[in-house]
Amino acid sequence: MNMKTRHYFFLMVIAMGVLSMAARMAFTADDLVGTWKYLISDVPPEYESGLLIFEQKDNKTVGWVEAAEKNEIKELMVDQGKVTFMTENDHGAFKYSFTQKGDTLTGTIGSQYGDFPIKAVRQAKK
Repeated sequence: MNMKTRHYFFLMVIAMGVLSMAARMAFTADDLVGTWKYLISDVPPEYESGLLIFEQKDNKTVGWVEAAEKNEIKELMVDQGKVTFMTENDHGAFKYSFTQKGDTLTGTIGSQYGDFPIKAVRQAKK
């Protein structure tokens, strides 16, 4: 192996190691487990805050949105820092779309009333 080939090989090994570490650090549904307090902008006060609660049940992440009432989270998808799911209640269907950074989820909630900014912060475990 000449010097240039060895240098290229060494760089490839380092790159593969970095990518492997990044893959292990990728956000998964398991990382959602816990209680997240959310705040929705531009909505009436009675709808602006509540909790997102995620748990592990039968090797699956499940959850619900808790505010004036408790609504089950459906169609939960987590992929490369993106989190999406929906809920339904008497007021219609609500589609949540977040980007996760650390202990913060930011995004939008879509409904028949429009799309509204939402932010959720993971609460400390008690």
